[in-house]
Amino acid sequence: MKLRSLLLPLLVAPLLAGCEIEPAAYLIDGGNHSLTVERKKAYFWSTGWELDLVVTRYPDCQRRYPLKKAGEKVRVDLYRVEPGAFILNQGKHWYVAETRDCRFQQFKEEPDEPGEYIGSFRPKDGELTFVPSKNDKE
Repeated sequence: MKLRSLLLPLLVAPLLAGCEIEPAAYLIDGGNHSLTVERKKAYFWSTGWELDLVVTRYPDCQRRYPLKKAGEKVRVDLYRVEPGAFILNQGKHWYVAETRDCRFQQFKEEPDEPGEYIGSFRPKDGELTFVPSKNDKE
């Protein structure tokens, strides 16, 4: 019995080692107000990434919304329409996020004017990062 209890963690550890969760945040007004894209792989054999958007304005609200699953190359572009209102673009998918009440909605079609380009959530040096527009060369 003792040997089995020692072997179980060793057998399960490789399965859990494949779990990856990486957040990248765009901070607004110091950090109590933010948009965060989180990419997740539940298992090491998973293909692509599950993506969530976390819209936060402490202490009033915080909400998590699923984005479309992404391939190995994750990129979500961020545009500001007005203070507190943002448009996100993930390939063919367009979303609007509003931080006053932490609301979110997917567009049915591409918006005419997405607003001022702020930057992108994308891998940089292997980690998901928010890259501001002035540093976004790709």
